[in-house]
Amino acid sequence: MAGILTNKPANQISISCFGEVLWDCFGEDKRLGGAPLNVCWRLNALGLNAQLISSVGQDPLGEEILSLMKQNKVDTTLVHSHATKKTSEVQVTLSKSGSASYTIFEDCAWDNIELNNTMKQQVKAADCFVFGSLVGRADVSRATLNALLKEAKFKIFDVNLRAPYYDITRVIEWMEQADFIKLNDDELYLIAKHMGSPYHSLEQNLAFIAQQTDTHFLCVTKGCHGAVLRIGEQHYYNSGYLIDVVDTVGAGDGFLGSLIYQLCVQSNPQTAIDFACAVGALIAQHKGATPTLSLQEIQLFVDPTQSPANSEQ
Repeated sequence: MAGILTNKPANQISISCFGEVLWDCFGEDKRLGGAPLNVCWRLNALGLNAQLISSVGQDPLGEEILSLMKQNKVDTTLVHSHATKKTSEVQVTLSKSGSASYTIFEDCAWDNIELNNTMKQQVKAADCFVFGSLVGRADVSRATLNALLKEAKFKIFDVNLRAPYYDITRVIEWMEQADFIKLNDDELYLIAKHMGSPYHSLEQNLAFIAQQTDTHFLCVTKGCHGAVLRIGEQHYYNSGYLIDVVDTVGAGDGFLGSLIYQLCVQSNPQTAIDFACAVGALIAQHKGATPTLSLQEIQLFVDPTQSPANSEQ
């Protein structure tokens, strides 16, 4: 079945994810993370060929990242080991509701992703190129990102603002280059206001940003209240799922990876947004951003009345 973003069979689809890979540190506990890695991980887990472009340090933490990626069949070919910069660690603080805030130390390995021809060839060949705003905070990685954007066929921008590590003007410039923009409701209102929107509703501001950036595909996540997917003039809604939140780290990344997967392999936008919201909710019920989730488990979460036989693919 042809998807919305590509008409290729799933085993021929290629996706490049560019940006940070790091350790999320919860006190003494550490978990593998970074939004582009989480998106890449989920895409691979769902059966698509996704490759991460990033950098780790030549240190034990970097070696552990590469080992975990290889164990889980996530391609490390374009994850460079930097000779002088350390592997990134991020201090994560969880609120009583499970929402996360982050302290992201600067001048780490992924701030210094150096461009090479292999990266350019990979991105040029890929069906989709996924990137976020955080990797643009430092000169070296920002220059590499801007060069790779010139090679990409279809650009998916995960806005993912992390104060104070972004420049709103640059963020809007990347939005104008993107073919698909994903952001949360807080980011939507903040950016729309900065762009001069006179509107108050989510849909009005979404339409305003679509018009200002000339973007056909947009998605806004609303935490426990689900998400809105806009394709052209059409809106597709999921109002969320009732769950017991453990932590929200990586839930939005898993949502995006799952949404990209669905839009690549099938042609029903409502199915795509329902599936992606289910994955985000299931991740929020686990510790860590990359729990193992089967297609059957996800489909039964969306519709518990399905029999196991009907839910298999």
